[in-house]
Amino acid sequence: MSLTKNSANKKKSIIFRVCCRLAFIFFLFLALLIGIRLLLPFVVFLPTSQLIHTPADINLPYEDVFLTTSDGVRLHGWYVPAQNPRATLLFFHWNAGNISHQLASIEIFHNLRLSVFIIGYRGYGQSEGTPSIDGTKLDALAAWQWLTEYKGIPAEQIVMYGRSLGGAIAMELTRSVTPRVLILETKFASLAAMSPFPQFIAPFLLGGDFWNSVETAANLTVPTLIIHSPHDGHAMYKQSRRVYEALAGEKYFLDPRAEHHSGRSFRIYVEGLDSFLTRHFGDCKDVVVQSQ
Repeated sequence: MSLTKNSANKKKSIIFRVCCRLAFIFFLFLALLIGIRLLLPFVVFLPTSQLIHTPADINLPYEDVFLTTSDGVRLHGWYVPAQNPRATLLFFHWNAGNISHQLASIEIFHNLRLSVFIIGYRGYGQSEGTPSIDGTKLDALAAWQWLTEYKGIPAEQIVMYGRSLGGAIAMELTRSVTPRVLILETKFASLAAMSPFPQFIAPFLLGGDFWNSVETAANLTVPTLIIHSPHDGHAMYKQSRRVYEALAGEKYFLDPRAEHHSGRSFRIYVEGLDSFLTRHFGDCKDVVVQSQ
């Protein structure tokens, strides 16, 4: 009788220890999951508040633009007009810094005879609010509405451009609006693809399959130029190619690499942009192409 009782107590003790370990593992996983999701915005968004330059520093006239999103966040951007522009470029920048770190690109597009409107996401530069994935969708839509409604620029005269994170934001915006053309530079496939987690579980850990550009590309018929060089990293280059292959509409891929010759790479880059723009907006006889 005593042996039977001891055996039953041992089984209960083992079951109790197993349950405690499982509960510990569960709560450890839950804490890890919450931690990943709480830290995600701090990893994805790297904003700075100080504007280190303005277009005036490179002798470009510009307009400070302040607009308000549908959820009441006040954003800041620049509108840089070109003389007799062949189109207007809506510029979505990458995840670090702010709009003042994009002057070199603004100058390139201005020299290609494009007016440029660049918007700072919430929490970046002089824009109010806190960066968030959902917030970027509202920021992008507000920028589009400012161009099309306040400025009165028709959609068929708009070039949508996004670099890295900005490319993901631009593609998300094409789900609800239709620009004339789309230009994506250094494009990644999705946030899950950029994470260190296995692809089969990454969306669950991150809280969603955010910025899945491969999925978006499958339904995108807007003429699209993707610019990427393997010099930016082989893994990222493969992701750009995945997005490119998935595009349903007219598409072009520009690889501006030129071994050991940065000036040549720059010329390939600018000429590639001009060729794409000319195809859709006409020739630009006075394009300025300067080697860096």
